[in-house]
Amino acid sequence: MKKAVILGANGNIGKYVSLELAKTDYQLVQFSRKPQKINHTDILFAGDILDSNSVHKACEGADLIFLLVGIQYSSKAWAKQWPVIMRNTLDASIANQAKLVFFDNMYALDPEEISHLTEKTALEASSKKGKVRKQILEMLWSEVASKKLKALVARSADFYGPGAGNSMLNEMVISKMKSGKKPQWLYSASKKHSFTYVPDAGKATAFLALQEDSWNQAWNLPTDSSYPSLEEIVHILNEELNSSHQVQVMPAWLISVLSLFMSILKEVKELRYQIDQDYCFDSKKIQQKYGIYPTPIREGLKNCLR
Repeated sequence: MKKAVILGANGNIGKYVSLELAKTDYQLVQFSRKPQKINHTDILFAGDILDSNSVHKACEGADLIFLLVGIQYSSKAWAKQWPVIMRNTLDASIANQAKLVFFDNMYALDPEEISHLTEKTALEASSKKGKVRKQILEMLWSEVASKKLKALVARSADFYGPGAGNSMLNEMVISKMKSGKKPQWLYSASKKHSFTYVPDAGKATAFLALQEDSWNQAWNLPTDSSYPSLEEIVHILNEELNSSHQVQVMPAWLISVLSLFMSILKEVKELRYQIDQDYCFDSKKIQQKYGIYPTPIREGLKNCLR
């Protein structure tokens, strides 16, 4: 039986990747500090992704390795930990001649191209977090170029979905409106915005890992190309909930003041460009190549309300 290792088990994406792989002949190993089974046949391996020995032991004999880790949302933590995480994963992948799937975001992409992000968009980050993502992507592609590794990058826009943790849309809008509270957003509610539905992202990531011709390239995961503004999303949710909430937008000056006291807003400030202008994430490549299409935003939002 072939072996697949999920580094970053029990996260938003790991769940759906695991459910898809359970339909195949792969034996799954769930790796995290406190892993839990998604499928009854899963093997659990408790370990620290920052410890190379732990990662190597978990990945012994692996055919596929998925790097799906999420860490503290802090520029300092990212700069310190992500290069270590990527090095440990690359070394384990190469040692086992395993294919590597890296689940990425769009932070490393050129912010000047935010209105139309494709797989060809240059890695030209301006933010601290984006520069870290660029650094670790360059580490990965360097090993691919040296032919030591087969890998692919599965890239997501901002995500949302049923029970999705650490999702701005879930936490600031959907959950609040479900409980009868006013939704909140940052900078602007009128700009187009890309949201990737978590089940779509997980299923497509697993699918890509099972193809012969998907490797050594990046893929934008299926994302609804209607690019709804927050105002449009709130309108849809109001219709579904039979409510009449207006979105409360936090302007730039207020974010600057509150960021002195709230660390999360301090971290968000450098990514303002993703929110105060049109942000359109193009997933035509996977649609045209494999016929994988995104869940329409209204359907995804309805599923979040159930």
